[in-house]
Amino acid sequence: MSQELIHVYLMPGMAASPLIFEHIQLPEDKFKLHYLEWMIPFEDETLSDYALRMTKNIVHDSVVLIGVSFGGVLVQEMSKHIEIRKLIVVSTVKSREEIPKHMQLAKATGVYKLVPTQLASKIDVLEKYAFGKHFTKRLELYKKYLSVNNEQYLNWAIKEMISWNQKEPPKGIIHIHGDNDAVFPIKNIKGNITLKNGTHIMIINKYKWFNEHLPGIIIE
Repeated sequence: MSQELIHVYLMPGMAASPLIFEHIQLPEDKFKLHYLEWMIPFEDETLSDYALRMTKNIVHDSVVLIGVSFGGVLVQEMSKHIEIRKLIVVSTVKSREEIPKHMQLAKATGVYKLVPTQLASKIDVLEKYAFGKHFTKRLELYKKYLSVNNEQYLNWAIKEMISWNQKEPPKGIIHIHGDNDAVFPIKNIKGNITLKNGTHIMIINKYKWFNEHLPGIIIE
């Protein structure tokens, strides 16, 4: 008798494409991977309503949700609308308390509204003026993994991220975080699995760790 597959849905980070999961491989006799993509939000759509709309892309019962960065915030909101088997978040936050102070300040002052999100669609222009190997390499990463350059989406995503007001993490959530995450510093994070030398993009450059450990984390 064949074993029933565990369906795993993966949500990338803000503006990112499912390509960030290109090296994630789980045993195919036990798991089936499904890749979620960002949709353009409706005008004035709440994160909760957006999450509910995103659950329409979940076509299996008792799934595993894995989200990275802002995608980790989104899957937590999605888990409030559907029954799931397990909730795993990576390089993100689980509550308002874990959001860095400068992001909270950005909300309080409204300074986030000044972020020139329209530049996200000008990566080709920026590339012409890139200088230094480090900057050029980062632009190459942006071009490969960032797929959503819609200004409406970016304005919405930044606002919803810094305004997220969850007080308590969902029960049973698994949080994997790098000790060198510059976006969400680990000093603010509680109750997580720590990945040594892990940065905010460790789902890409430390995929071997995830391939080794995710099966056990999901099944345990």
